[in-house]
Amino acid sequence: MIEGVKHIVAVASGKGGVGKSTVTANLALAMAAEGYRVGLLDADIYGPSQAQMLGIAEGVRPEQAGENRFKPLEAHGIQAMSMAFMVDVTEPMVWRGPMVSGAFQQLLNQTVWDDVDFLFIDMPPGTGDIQLTLAQKVPVSGAVIVTTPQDIALLDARKGIEMFRKVNVPVLGVVENMSLHVCSNCGHSEPIFGQGGGERIAAQYGTTLLGQLPLTLAIREQSDGGRPTVVSEPDGEVAQTFRSVARAVAQGVSQQDGDGPSISFGD
Repeated sequence: MIEGVKHIVAVASGKGGVGKSTVTANLALAMAAEGYRVGLLDADIYGPSQAQMLGIAEGVRPEQAGENRFKPLEAHGIQAMSMAFMVDVTEPMVWRGPMVSGAFQQLLNQTVWDDVDFLFIDMPPGTGDIQLTLAQKVPVSGAVIVTTPQDIALLDARKGIEMFRKVNVPVLGVVENMSLHVCSNCGHSEPIFGQGGGERIAAQYGTTLLGQLPLTLAIREQSDGGRPTVVSEPDGEVAQTFRSVARAVAQGVSQQDGDGPSISFGD
């Protein structure tokens, strides 16, 4: 197990653009609001976004804690670590897969997590190097899959679920993002990306639809502004949905044996 961490939850999607990082940030903050000690690791080495979402200014660096060890930064009551804290975020990371996997392992293992109940890992999209490294090297208690309702997103979400199943990581459930758009002027609601997709994929794989989130301007603005919805509007409907998802994740993890499966395929 990772020192200072009780449970690790991967938040993943088969494809980009489904709002996975926004969901991860809000889910982590919702879990903290439920009274748990929470960490958030941004594992998207090429395109880290959690620093901006958590309102951590560009150029802020973590404190060293001994040789090759770093303290996570704190934001809104949670501990956070990201590649964005280590490099100039305007410079592209032109790295091959092994370098990316190595950077991910360093962020995870060289961060001095302080008694974290749940460490959420914001995974990059796809089923590549980072995902395989996670499965090989990290004892993961469970995974949350983020999708949108349209068929092309669901196709990729299925790949994400299948991947975690192949490496014996329990899929705790599915979060359907952008499930309904409500017009801010007239209040008319419309499922512009289709409807029922999250329910169908959850039923197909025998897992749970953890929650459905609307497509709203406020969620995007709050995340871009460094104060995600759970801290911007803690009593609002969206924040309450995230709190409900957080409770379901905590319950799902508690139902797993011990601290979750430890997978090893060798190097």
